[in-house]
Amino acid sequence: MGTLVEGLPVSSPLPSLDELLDKLSGVGGSDLHLKVGSPPVFRINGVVHRAELPTLTPDDTEHYLNGIITDRARHTFNEAGEADFAISRPGRGRFRVSSFRQRGSVSLVLRRVSPVKGTFRELGLPGVVLEKLADERPGLVFVTGPAGSGKTTTAGALINRINATRRTSVVTLEDPIEILYPDQQSIISQREIGVDTASYAVGITAAVGQDTDVIFVGGLPDMETMTAAINAAESGHLIIAVLPTFDGVETIRRLVEFFPPHQQQKIRKTLATNLKGIVSQQLIPRADGKGRVAAVEVLVNTERVAARIADPELLDEIVEDIAEGDFFGMRSYDQAIFKLYENGDISFEAATSHAASVTDFKAAAQGRRLERVAN
Repeated sequence: MGTLVEGLPVSSPLPSLDELLDKLSGVGGSDLHLKVGSPPVFRINGVVHRAELPTLTPDDTEHYLNGIITDRARHTFNEAGEADFAISRPGRGRFRVSSFRQRGSVSLVLRRVSPVKGTFRELGLPGVVLEKLADERPGLVFVTGPAGSGKTTTAGALINRINATRRTSVVTLEDPIEILYPDQQSIISQREIGVDTASYAVGITAAVGQDTDVIFVGGLPDMETMTAAINAAESGHLIIAVLPTFDGVETIRRLVEFFPPHQQQKIRKTLATNLKGIVSQQLIPRADGKGRVAAVEVLVNTERVAARIADPELLDEIVEDIAEGDFFGMRSYDQAIFKLYENGDISFEAATSHAASVTDFKAAAQGRRLERVAN
């Protein structure tokens, strides 16, 4: 647990939720945790910090939940003991809320959902290749990474690019809806699972018949959804989907494993034909302590990569293709991390703790130091 965050200037022992969200914004935090037996907790630059406030009681967390939960989420919470939903607070933005029970009491986690502003480069993302992926027509594009890695921001940047540059029809399928997209060049319909459509699979299938060109899928929970996404891509739609997988190879393996063994070879060939690219990312603390920066792996489906996808014995060799694929806009995690270190964005310690091969990273760093001395 990190250092204490100074308390809030409030007249009541129990701060309002808006006061806590203002504090979250003021300290540059990403998440607010509300749990019985603990004061409010803020996540700042990936580290949790307790606030200098009284510990919360069961009545406190119930009060916070009752003030924001939707009717649908309340029904889900009562049935399952947990529910996710999104809220908008005037002047404070949008937040994704995860509510759940622990030890018989209510807990909440509120995550800030910031509007996606700026170009890919301004967001610290590889611009040329992401622009190309956003400009693709039919096919599959995946944005992946662990929880809290910025997948929503990167997917939002892809949608913003399409919205700003293409006269097209976009449908987003989300649970819940996080970022709101006003129409620009495109017309965008945003559908929430359980509110506007029954499921991801139903929403994808429906979108195919709704004069849609691009379908954003906020999750791929099962084989039915993946099948619908593949069918939509094969029928001429661009599918942009989010997965919690770590990198490109793991993503391909996970997609294949959605299906029973007797179907997996067919799915490999389908992915080899329809995949356009996989963008995977993780967030690393900045060297100056001011937030975190994205390290991004990019896999582009070339002829060689497609052959590896189709052959399970060759799948792991895609790692080498990524490392050697700069011409196509590809780069590995380690290449991205080394570039961040070389630019002074992250420390040596942070780089080595996130590098896939610490030995190779140290050798590259040492080689660059020797090169600078020689010059």
